[in-house]
Formats: sequence, structure tokens, C-alpha cells
Amino acid sequence: MEIKVNFLENLRLEAKFDDFTVVTDQPIRYKGDGSAPSPFDYFLASSALCAAYFVRVYCLSRDIPTENIRLSQNNIVDPEDRYNQIFQIQVELPESISEKDREGILRSIDRCTVKKVVQSGPEFKIETVESLEEDAQAMLMGQPEGGESTFILGKDLPLEQTIANMTGLLSDLGMKIEIASWRNIVPNVWSLHIRDAASPMCFTNGKGATKESALCSALGEFIERLNCNFFYNDQYFGQEIANSDFVHYPNEKWFKPNENDELPEGILDQYCLEIYDPRQELVGSNLIDTNSGLVERGICSIPYTRYSDGETVYFPSNLIENLFLSNGMSAGNNLPEAQVQCLSEIFERAVKRQIIEEEIVLPDVPKEVLAKYPSILEGIEALEAQGFPVVVKDASLGGQFPVMCVTLMNPKTGGVFASFGGHPSFEVALERSLTELLQGRSFEGLNDVPRPTFNSMAVTEPENFVEHFIDSTGVISWRFFSDKHDYEFAEWDFSGTTQEESDRLFGILKDIDKECYIAVFDELGATACRILVPDYSEVYPVDDLVWDNTNKSLIFREDILNIHSLDEDELVDLLERLEDSQLDNYTDIKTLIGIEFDENTVWGQLTILELKILIYLALGGLEEARDCVEEFLQYNDNTVERGLFYQAVHSVLEVALDEELELENFIGNFNRMFGKETMGNVVGSINSEITFFGLTKTSMKLEGLDRHLRLIESYKKLHQARKDKASA
Repeated sequence: MEIKVNFLENLRLEAKFDDFTVVTDQPIRYKGDGSAPSPFDYFLASSALCAAYFVRVYCLSRDIPTENIRLSQNNIVDPEDRYNQIFQIQVELPESISEKDREGILRSIDRCTVKKVVQSGPEFKIETVESLEEDAQAMLMGQPEGGESTFILGKDLPLEQTIANMTGLLSDLGMKIEIASWRNIVPNVWSLHIRDAASPMCFTNGKGATKESALCSALGEFIERLNCNFFYNDQYFGQEIANSDFVHYPNEKWFKPNENDELPEGILDQYCLEIYDPRQELVGSNLIDTNSGLVERGICSIPYTRYSDGETVYFPSNLIENLFLSNGMSAGNNLPEAQVQCLSEIFERAVKRQIIEEEIVLPDVPKEVLAKYPSILEGIEALEAQGFPVVVKDASLGGQFPVMCVTLMNPKTGGVFASFGGHPSFEVALERSLTELLQGRSFEGLNDVPRPTFNSMAVTEPENFVEHFIDSTGVISWRFFSDKHDYEFAEWDFSGTTQEESDRLFGILKDIDKECYIAVFDELGATACRILVPDYSEVYPVDDLVWDNTNKSLIFREDILNIHSLDEDELVDLLERLEDSQLDNYTDIKTLIGIEFDENTVWGQLTILELKILIYLALGGLEEARDCVEEFLQYNDNTVERGLFYQAVHSVLEVALDEELELENFIGNFNRMFGKETMGNVVGSINSEITFFGLTKTSMKLEGLDRHLRLIESYKKLHQARKDKASA
């Protein structure tokens, strides 16, 4: 994690990281102002808070109340060496807690991350740099000595060289990549989380049988998502990029809809139009891209190559972003390697969807076959030793597809987690199934997996597949566990050279009558590609293009960002559009308009419902505001402070709307209940003297929206690299 420090007045300092700011000071006796804790005080508090966090997690997972649990920490200083200290953590537990849970709570405290880092003795490296922003060497893992070369199945270069190539590319782009966390809870299963230190919204996860292979996975995913602009899906790029020569790629092409908003000639081909516009409902305005929002410029489209004949077909970027998410994108040491990864991922998810939705019963992999892969078997046995039964299944549907499945059961909760992996090699697909199962997860995290069901509707509904796609936490059918399987086990093998594997996977698509379209992205210095297989690799339903398109943000974005400067008629118009849209009242405004707000602000928590409340208050619509506040309070998951504000609003509205009540008769006790400052803001809001309380002023120029501006700065690095490549 990158922590940037600013020097304030006197000895006050300000540390900024993610969406947080921490201010420190020194006591007056040390020439400070005593306005905030010292850095060392924060350090001491972090240990106690971390210990308490693990106690809380332990108790929550076992429904143990924490109201009567108390924890304290004292640091005992050696009189002869003040740097030699004992951190004494004491916990007071009520008698109602069993001896078993007492021991468990103490063990949980022992897991405190701060404690483990201190005990391990962190290494400090101190250096000067020309520019903090331009220094991109945050890395990661030390490079191996002695020119080691580790080859693994599916990769055409050694891991060490692949890591060096990818980190060099990211450094050249000016991106400072940092590792946020590692996981290795069973043998031969590693995962990690990496992110851009300057823009933590840009992150990926990696998995593998070793640290190096997991790091390769994470870096490869990061580079593929940069090349495919996935980090910036649905996000507003700002006015500068929106009006530049190109928005996404130098070879993009813009098509203007016809006078009646009909689809323009030149986008998609007849095969795709029959899939994406089967009822001739799709119109040009459905395909305006969210990132630029330039309706007058038309439909931004990206060229893809049709595999069957090499013809160029233009796909609207809006269509890709709405339907495919990250499915079918990859980076590799060469194009065939990237294509194999793309196609493996597409088959993995398409076959998974078919198995889940059709409630197909898969055959178990025989024990003698598993025994051929001792490192994978060791990880499976470690899971079972922790009390998690594991079922390994062949998901190839009788040898048709290169897909495997590892399913974990949690007897403590009755939950089931089915993980799938795809690759031409049986071994690699099996390994990926296992590493995907545990990617970024602790044993406690396995308590959140859902229970299987015999309810076919719950399994087959589209949103369930989306959950499976995002993090494999969707529901599966109990029928999946029947001993009467629908296919016989096949010890399949599609492996060969990466070119042979690529050809074989494309051949499978041809055999099932699926056309595919390929785009190669190499402007950033790496080989990356994206493959679209219409009517096969989509994640969201095609109807979303018409009925749930992300570019609905264009109807609201400008007015919401300019909310403070709208006049009464404009506010009424915005309110009517929100009401007419039939959008879920609990939709986040940041999701609706494609803006990354700081999560710790009112903007970051704002929903459509709360925005309606604030507009009604600004317009003097007290009855409508009261109705919305009642709904808000019933399902409020906002901050405690914001919840109390609306409790006060509701109380004052009840008085204001009752002809027999006078606010002056209640204001004294309202002040005692909610505080004078809160009541001042509440009464001011209801009298329309204060409008949009809590929302800081901004506009389409995004003033004050640092989180989103960091995301745009991240994208500008790619945009400039593409511009330089195109003009070279």
C-alpha cells in the first residue's frame, strides 16, 4: 500500500492512502500542538485494534455476542532499551463463553496481522527519487539469483522472464504496482492481490501452484485488463479524453445513427445482428458508449477479426462492456498462448453455465487418476484435513471440452462452492480448478458459500450465473451430487504446442457452430487479445442492451454532478426522469453515473432514494420527502451518522406536516437527542435554506473527486502510450 505524506503546519502531518486521511501531531511538550495522536501512538493502537478485529471475526462466525468482551493493550518498556518492548494484550471474557471458545478467541488474537509483521521484523529501505509519481519500482518479489528458469505447462517462457517482462512494461507505463496480500492456506495453492498504488481501483488477483506462477497470473491479468480497458468499464473518462482524437483505441471507428435512431450501416455483421437484435428493438442510442458520453459523436466501435474468413467487423464498445465483462481476454508471451488462455476461459465459463443451468450430473475423477498429480492431491487432502470434503469431477461433458471441476463442501454451514478450470491440459485445468477455489480466501471465508438447492428456478435464473462468474458464489443444484451421472468419465487431452492448442480450441467452437471474433492489442508493449463468441461467451443477457444498458448514466450524469447549480425546473425534470426510469431505489449513484466517489463521503454512499429525498427537500415537497425517508430508514445501510440525520429529518417532518404541532415545542428535546449541529442542518434542509446537505459541490469537471481523477490519470497513461505508438 502506498502511503503519501504531506507536511502541514508546525509538526502536524497528513498521511493519505486509498480513500483515507490520517493526521498526526506531537504533544505540546515535544513542541507540537497536541491536536492529534503521534505516529507512534497510531502504531500502538493498530496492534490493539488488529487483535480486537480478529476477536470480532471469530465471534461473528459463531454468533457469540461481543458486548461484554473487553480488550486492552499495554506496552512494557525495557528501562535500559526503550526499543525493546513487550506488548501485553489482555482480554476479558464473560463466564457464558465456553472453554473451547475462550481458547479459540486467544488463538484468533494470535493471528493479528500487525503482530505477525512486527515479529517477522520488517525490512526498511530508504532512498531518494526524482519523482514519487514517476518512480514505478514498488515491486513485488525479489528476482531470483543465478539465472533460474522455471517452466510450467501452458507457458512458452520461464516464469522469471515473464515476470521481468511484465514488470518492465508496467514500469515503462509509469504504473507502480504493489502487492496488497498473499494467501497460501494449503500446500501448492498460492494466490495474491495486486493493485496500482496510485489508483487502487485498478487491481487483479492471481493464482497458481507456486508464488511465481501466482504472480505471473496476477501480472498477466493486470496487463490484459489494461489492454482491454476493463479497469475503466462504465466509467466516465472526463471531457479531455472524450473530445480527443480517439477515446478507446487509435483504430476505433465512429458510426452515427440514422435520423430515426436506427442502427447505422457498418456495425456488427448479419450473424451478430440476429443474435443482438432478434426483435429489431435495438436502436442507435442504446449503443452510445458510457465512457465518453458523446451522443453527437455517435457509436464508438472497435474492429475485430472474424475467425472464419478474416473479415473485419466493428463491435460497439458499449455492447462489449455491457455483455461480456472480463470474459475472453488474456495476455501472453505470444499470441497463440494468449488465445489459448482466452478460449480456455470461455469454455470454462460456458460449460460451467450449461452444467449449472441444466443441472447436469458430472462423473467423479477416479482416485487412480488423481494420484498421477501428487502436488494437486496434496492440496486437496489438506482441505479435507481441515474438515472440508472435496469432490473432483470431470466437466468435459464426455471429453468434448477442456474443463474440470473441484467442489468443496462446508459441513459447518451446509454451503457448497463449485470451482471450474479450463485448459487443453487435463493437469493444468485441474490445478486451475483448485487454485480458483481458494483464490484470495481464508478458511473463514469458506463459511460464506451458499447452500445447494432443489429449487431449479433459483439455479437457472440469469443473476445466479453472474454470481458464479464474479466469484463462484452462486447457487448450485443438489442434483449435481447424485451418483447417477449424465456423462462417463473421460481422461481427455487437448494439449500440444501453444499453436496446436489454439487451433484445437478454435476447432471445438467450429464443431458447435459458433463464430468468433478476435482483437489483438499490442500498443502497450505486450501481446494481449480479446475473443468474443456471440451467443456463447456473454455474461449478461442480450436484453440488457435495451432494458438495462449502462449508458442510462448519460440521462443523469451531468445533472447529478451539477446538482447544486440546477434551478427549480431542472430539479423537477431530474426528479421526473428518476421516477420514470423505474430504477431500483437502492441503486448506488456511483454505479448509475459511472463516477468513482470516495466511499467515505456522502457521495460514495448515495443511492437514488437518498437523492430523491434531497431533491424533494430542496423543492419543498415535504410529504414526498417524508415517504421516501420512511423507506430509507426501513432499509438503511448507510453510515450511523447519516442514519441519525434522517431519523431527525423524519421527526421534524412529522411535526411540520401536523397542523396541531409546533416545532418550537419539540426543538429542545430534538437537540438533546440528535445534537444542535445535526438539528441545525435538518431544520435548514427542511426549510430549503440548506440544499443537498453532505454533498460537496462538483461538476462535469469532477472538482474534488480525487478517487475518480486518479482513475482518469491511470487511463491517461494508456491513452498516451497508444497515441505515441500510433504516431510512431
